[in-house]
Amino acid sequence: MKISRRGLMLVLSSPSGAGKTTLSRRLLDADKNIVLSVSATTRPKRPNEKDGADYHFQSDEAFTRAVKAGDFLEYATVFDHRYGTPKKPVLDALESGRDVLFDIDWQGTQQLKETARDDIVSIFVLPPSHAELERRLRARAQDSEAVVVTRMSKAAAEISHWPEYDYVIINDDVDAAHAKVISILNSERLKRVRQVGLSEFVRDLVGA
Repeated sequence: MKISRRGLMLVLSSPSGAGKTTLSRRLLDADKNIVLSVSATTRPKRPNEKDGADYHFQSDEAFTRAVKAGDFLEYATVFDHRYGTPKKPVLDALESGRDVLFDIDWQGTQQLKETARDDIVSIFVLPPSHAELERRLRARAQDSEAVVVTRMSKAAAEISHWPEYDYVIINDDVDAAHAKVISILNSERLKRVRQVGLSEFVRDLVGA
């Protein structure tokens, strides 16, 4: 039988180029009970991105208004641009038993833990080597040379936060890394504290 369950927040973090976005897309394709939390951002839209699907693109003024109104679960400044997680769609999904995927950095993860620790499962994705991380950044050809250099210079600082996460995956093979993410998600869904319908089921079972 199906026992009702509260959804969870699955956080994937990594330095740029380690593969969290690829893993996020694979997970969303493989599991229809998890939805992506679409962040708001003040950074410019890239040519291949769609407003409302990849990000909610906002002006600095609109972002500031949302912060003051308490509309974000978390927000942070990354590479001179601001990012935030809209609160309402996440809370609605959790209450309905759906899981929510977050592609955010360590700053956002820390803020989420302060407000919703029991709902969060966090995974940090590491590259197999420094050289491979740089190769991936250059191969995706999305950023200028200056941006690539900046991302590489900040990678060590980002990686230093790995002990703050529940799980760590080394992404040396995307298929293997994806399988690990699926395994973590399935295990966390089965935790007793998330089975909100379990107490009622057991009461009926004992009373039968």
